[in-house]
Amino acid sequence: MKNIRNFCIIAHIDHGKSTLADRLLEYTHTLSQKELREQVLDDMDLERERGITIKSHAIQMNYLLKGNNYTLNLIDTPGHVDFSYEVSRAIAACEGALLVVDATQGIQAQTISNLYLAIEHDLTIIPVLNKIDMDTAMPEEVKDQIVDLLGCERDEIIEASGKTGIGVEKILEEIIAKIPAPNGNPKAPLQALIFDSIFNQYRGIIIYFKILNGEIRSNDFVKFFNTKKEYYADEIGILRMSLEPRDILSTGDVGYLISGIKSAKEIKVGDTITHVENPCSQAIAGFEEVKPMVFAGVYPIEAENFEELRNSLEKLQLNDASLTFEPESSMALGFGFRCGFLGLLHMEIIQERLDREFNMNVITTVPNVSYKIFSTKDELIEVHNPAGLPDVRTIDFIEEPYIKAQVITKSEYYGAIMKLCLDKRGEFKHQNFLTSDRVELTFELPLSEIVFDFYDKLKTVSRGYASFDYHYSGYKESKLVKLDILLNGEPADALSALIHQDRAYDFGRRMCEKLKELIPRHQFDVAIQATIGAKVIARSTVKAFRKDVTAKCYGGDITRKRKLLEKQKEGKKRMKQIGAVEVPQKAFLAVLKLNDD
Repeated sequence: MKNIRNFCIIAHIDHGKSTLADRLLEYTHTLSQKELREQVLDDMDLERERGITIKSHAIQMNYLLKGNNYTLNLIDTPGHVDFSYEVSRAIAACEGALLVVDATQGIQAQTISNLYLAIEHDLTIIPVLNKIDMDTAMPEEVKDQIVDLLGCERDEIIEASGKTGIGVEKILEEIIAKIPAPNGNPKAPLQALIFDSIFNQYRGIIIYFKILNGEIRSNDFVKFFNTKKEYYADEIGILRMSLEPRDILSTGDVGYLISGIKSAKEIKVGDTITHVENPCSQAIAGFEEVKPMVFAGVYPIEAENFEELRNSLEKLQLNDASLTFEPESSMALGFGFRCGFLGLLHMEIIQERLDREFNMNVITTVPNVSYKIFSTKDELIEVHNPAGLPDVRTIDFIEEPYIKAQVITKSEYYGAIMKLCLDKRGEFKHQNFLTSDRVELTFELPLSEIVFDFYDKLKTVSRGYASFDYHYSGYKESKLVKLDILLNGEPADALSALIHQDRAYDFGRRMCEKLKELIPRHQFDVAIQATIGAKVIARSTVKAFRKDVTAKCYGGDITRKRKLLEKQKEGKKRMKQIGAVEVPQKAFLAVLKLNDD
């Protein structure tokens, strides 16, 4: 056990984490020259293209130093804020972390939030200044930032380059010298932390775990503490580039377990594995059910592809248990599913994977968040779709989710970012100057305000110099109203929106104007109304086609013309009663993009 080191790499997106991991694999001879390629731990093409880690990976390396053979377990973590729970579980499975900072960009928001997570778990932090070989590197300036953040000595910061391999051997020596060995009890009952799982179509769910106490043998009868499921450990082993079976794994080891489990719902990241015969007395702290934060309707473009979409989502759910979906129907879009995602990036990735892996073209409605409705009878109702809101008269108050957001930017963009956050109903909490020209701002914001276009607007006002990170902070009461769009008195369910009272009038007016442009003219007038409850707050009308029925009257009494016009008016009235308003999909999608204007 004393020769085992478990560590992870903490870094902001695009700071060179995957490239540095490649060099560590190369220098420990875990991979042959033939197997080497860029971002070897990122399996999906999508990860390579975007330069982000979506699923966390783990790999075991061996390193010989001063005659001792050390086992190094790299537990890689996803880089994006949507996957912060997965990051926290991966960090909980480690004793140390490499803090990788890009020498050309300096410290960014996600670096800080993941660093706080690591410090909470008492991890030993080794600071690494990456991309030191770049022409635009600012080593002295960025070292100052790291010293301010960590309170470490300047000479403790390792200068490295993931691309050229500078400093990689020094990193390996520091991992062995500074990161403590695991300190569990091999004789105690089994207690292992699940930090990830993947789906294999031939073998079912493969669970990745780290043993905190005790040991596990092949074919042991084990159970999962929180889900209460029991299974035989058909195969256990260690994680190299491929799975390598072992008969026994002990305290401090990181490995995998295969039990022929078919459903990802039965495996919860953060759960505890223990023996059925001699279980541990308590689960490992920190487990929580991952709840989707952003909801959107996903509809097939062709109605007949509904079942195909269901199958595709079911297959994706095998790989990604945090995706939830249930069937729903919409007047404008037909049959589809209301899907729950961890965040906007997660939603984008699922859409991309549906397209690439299953060739499914889908329409996604405006993302919205989950609201808590408290009724006058003291009942609590969770609503993921504005169309499902109960009658206004039965609602006592509504709560919406809030987040704590951190923005790190150059001082010159301070005013523009402050205005953007306050416009989004944000509440300023505090600020912290990291250096003379870099400031960290903390706000409390409603999640519903950032799911549309906040990130794009932030990049625009800061010219790309701001980094953004957030954590869910809880629900708060808000003055929200349901805005309905009526077409000739009939509600268009898919266009309903839950919106803050102060914005409802402006948003309703814009909706009506946009629909007026896009709904084609009918044989009768189409009244477009935006309503809150029974009150109409905005209206516009799509005028009817008019045939000139008086054209054949060349002269004569005016009553003849009036008689023809009255007859036409009656016909239009009757047509309006039986005629349905066609909303083209183009019009529907354009309204969804209103929030981007």
